[in-house]
Amino acid sequence: MDFPVYTPSSSSNGTPATAQPPTAALSGVDGDADVPIFSIERVQLQFQISSLAAMAVSNNILYLAVASGRILRIDLNNPQDIEDIELPKLKAPGTGNVRNIFLDRTGSHLLITTTTAENFYLNLRTSRAKQLSRMKGNIITSVAWNPTEPSSSTKEILVGTADGKVIETYIEPSDEFFKREERFSKLVWRTPGGVAVDGLYVELLPGKPDMRRLIATTGGRLWHWVSKIVRHAPGDYSPTFTKFFDDEEAAVHIDFAPSARSLLSISPENESFMDDRSFAWLNQSGIYYGKLYTAPTTPDLGTVIFQDSKLYPESNLPSSSTSISCITLTRYHALILRDNQILAVNLLDSSIVFDERLPYSDKFLGLTSDVKNSTYWAYSSDSIYEITVTNEDRDIWRIYLSQSRFDEAQRLAKTPRERDAVAVANGEFLLENESYLEAANILGKSSKPFESVAIQLMEKKKPDALRRYLIVKLGGYKPSHMMQRTMLASWIVEVFMEKLNSLEDSMATRESEKTTEPEEKGKPNGLNGETNGLFDKPKKKHATENGVSADITKIKEEFQEFVTRHKNDLDRKTTYDIISSHGRQEELLYYANSVNDYSFVLSYWVRLEKWSEALTVLRKQNEPDIYYKYSTVLLVNCPKETIDTWMRMPELQPRKLIPAILSYSLTVPSGDQNQAIRYLLYAINSLKSNDAAVHNTLISIYASDKSKDETALLEYLQFHDIERCYDTDFALRLCIKHERVQSCIFIYSSMGLYEEAVDLALQHDNVELASVVADRPGDNASLRKKLWLRVAQKVINKEHGIKSAIEFLKRCDLLKIEDLLPFFPDFVVIDDFKDEICAALEEYSRNIDQLRKEMDESAKTSETIRADINSLSTRFAIVEPGERCFICSFPLLSRQFYVFPCQHSFHGDCLINKVAEISNPRVRRKITQLQLEAQKSGGAISDELDALVAAECILCGPYMINSIDEQFVDEKDKELAAEWDL
Repeated sequence: MDFPVYTPSSSSNGTPATAQPPTAALSGVDGDADVPIFSIERVQLQFQISSLAAMAVSNNILYLAVASGRILRIDLNNPQDIEDIELPKLKAPGTGNVRNIFLDRTGSHLLITTTTAENFYLNLRTSRAKQLSRMKGNIITSVAWNPTEPSSSTKEILVGTADGKVIETYIEPSDEFFKREERFSKLVWRTPGGVAVDGLYVELLPGKPDMRRLIATTGGRLWHWVSKIVRHAPGDYSPTFTKFFDDEEAAVHIDFAPSARSLLSISPENESFMDDRSFAWLNQSGIYYGKLYTAPTTPDLGTVIFQDSKLYPESNLPSSSTSISCITLTRYHALILRDNQILAVNLLDSSIVFDERLPYSDKFLGLTSDVKNSTYWAYSSDSIYEITVTNEDRDIWRIYLSQSRFDEAQRLAKTPRERDAVAVANGEFLLENESYLEAANILGKSSKPFESVAIQLMEKKKPDALRRYLIVKLGGYKPSHMMQRTMLASWIVEVFMEKLNSLEDSMATRESEKTTEPEEKGKPNGLNGETNGLFDKPKKKHATENGVSADITKIKEEFQEFVTRHKNDLDRKTTYDIISSHGRQEELLYYANSVNDYSFVLSYWVRLEKWSEALTVLRKQNEPDIYYKYSTVLLVNCPKETIDTWMRMPELQPRKLIPAILSYSLTVPSGDQNQAIRYLLYAINSLKSNDAAVHNTLISIYASDKSKDETALLEYLQFHDIERCYDTDFALRLCIKHERVQSCIFIYSSMGLYEEAVDLALQHDNVELASVVADRPGDNASLRKKLWLRVAQKVINKEHGIKSAIEFLKRCDLLKIEDLLPFFPDFVVIDDFKDEICAALEEYSRNIDQLRKEMDESAKTSETIRADINSLSTRFAIVEPGERCFICSFPLLSRQFYVFPCQHSFHGDCLINKVAEISNPRVRRKITQLQLEAQKSGGAISDELDALVAAECILCGPYMINSIDEQFVDEKDKELAAEWDL
């Protein structure tokens, strides 16, 4: 058979959707004013269809249900692909016809109900409808689809039936033959009297994942629920609305006259549409419509919605012999179907904007809409029509404007002219209602004449509104409009100054009245005729004063913000004159700060002794001369913050700050931290200053400190012991003057004056420190022993016990018991150090034995050496005729040569040159000198030169061992080095 072919129309709603709608969007510019908002176009089909029972569209998926049991599925994005699906149980005659179909918003799930109460489910992914056995016997009249994200299953949905039941079910498609599609099917609510449930809608409430809003309609009643559902873990397939309907307080309803005609419609989804969605309920009295507010998320939400909802009586429509049979909602209109007539009613002003009657003899069956893509459709038994929408909101702003709903009108106004018209009307409305500040904000962005608004605000004596108007107007001028911006900015400064003076005058007047007000008489007093004040009511005058003070603070903040933002629009001289003429010193300073006029501001704060303010100004500029100029006064009066400021400026020269540091150091109280030390350490450690004046200044502060603690000074001296940038003599004099004993000792030691250091330590009874210093000259044993003898004398004289003194002096390995005997008292008992004497004698005995052994070994060695010397006269080496020099490879016998016991042989001149090359500079100079002397004496090699050159073989002696870290290839020989590259 031939399939119908869908031909898209040439216009559609101006709102783009995520999926491309079947019609092309118009631009929505002013040229669309003559184009009707609504139009009806018949969808061209390849053949005539008949007995169409129902139609549904969602997410660009269109379903056509033929009464005989055929379902046509068309993807409007690919209209040439059409699927023809037959319901299996409706093939035989007399088994019933399709009554209605219900499609979810994603176009994935379709429910079909028949006249014989048979129900089927069709999934988008399959081409075979499945019978719902658990739903058998129920004629479905409405479906509330699950509002969560779509999936392969329907999840939990609510189904309304013709006999007043609301059934919760969960349908999941399955390929298994004996497996039911319904996970469960449970009756959760029944309408009073069993009236058919002809409308159901469920949605989420923002921020409340467990809350659901449910709307249900029957013949004469509209229900609204807000309550919690029962949430289950994944994989738990059980009803969620089991307790939803048990909460009696969650339900709110409104009643109209009972009627068999009832239909619920919800406006389409649209991300760009910021308002709440709308609902419309067709009942006996007409169309009851309103906004689906999302707050508050309590059962009271239904009451709020019903209070703001309205009824559009059917009598407002043009007279007709037929009644409304179907409605559907667009964003701002209700599409109404009466027989062959389709009307569009604006829900904002109840005006009829579209009325068309089709000249066809067939009867329209209904209207349907694609809530995902905002497309609208009408159908009869043998035809399909698309109701195209062109720029639906183009005139809505005028309606909102006529209703004084200026925010909505401004949001929907598209062209600059429309937005300006809304702004002018809104501003004039606010002026009439004496909302001057709000009017100034809006009129400042409008085209209403500047002079008119400014004069009107001045006549009304509204300086705050005038100031706001001028600021907004200033923001509307481009930077290229320099003259206009400067004039407006200057005027705004003038208005600010007048306002501040006015407020301060008001406060001064109130203070004056308060101080001159006579005491009231005749009031009840305490025992002494005075009120106790515990039960006095607060006076309104104090509250007023606090209010004026707050206003002054607020205006000052606004002025500062204005100056910061628009300082480039202000002429400096003009602004100074305006502020000075009003005597506003604080504002003058703020403006000077904003334009970086630091010289004026800094001198002002120093003169007033406002040190923190002066430092704040100082931090904003980078001129070192200003830092030097105010260094002394700021450091003396605000030391910590001044040092912080200096440390933020590494370009400063510490030497030029020394006078300020010395002046400040004289004023530091005892026990307080000297902040100058922090900067000097920063200059030395961070800035790497090697200036002796800086180091000497730090030592001077450390040494002259009133505290006896030398830790900081010692740490400094120890850290700079190797690279001393300070004057040692100066430091030593300071330490001696201020009795810094440990520091003096350290300086003596660093200068190599160990005797003075030990004497000073012993003079102050610091034996430990003296012993440490005595160990310093480690390479000079005699001096070290001399120093330790001085320590020993002090220790022996100081210690009461000779034994403890001897134990202490064992720390030095150079001292012997005989060295210590002269220091012992004349009447000391030998028992106190008998062990030490015995140990010393034993040590001497061992040393004598050792010396005897060494003497014997020396005698034997001497004999051996003497024998070797005698054998040298008979020692020889054999040189072959063809033997060559190991350095130059020329024949060895060609000139004077050396032969070593290892059989390596070299020419004399080659060996001398090689030894000179590999030797240290001292040996090299000596060899050169001996060569010159040999040349002067006739060329004979001297014994000294011979001893230097022939001491060791250069190929197997120490010379070769010392060359282990040298490179094999000379860096100068690049070609040879390249051969070794990997």
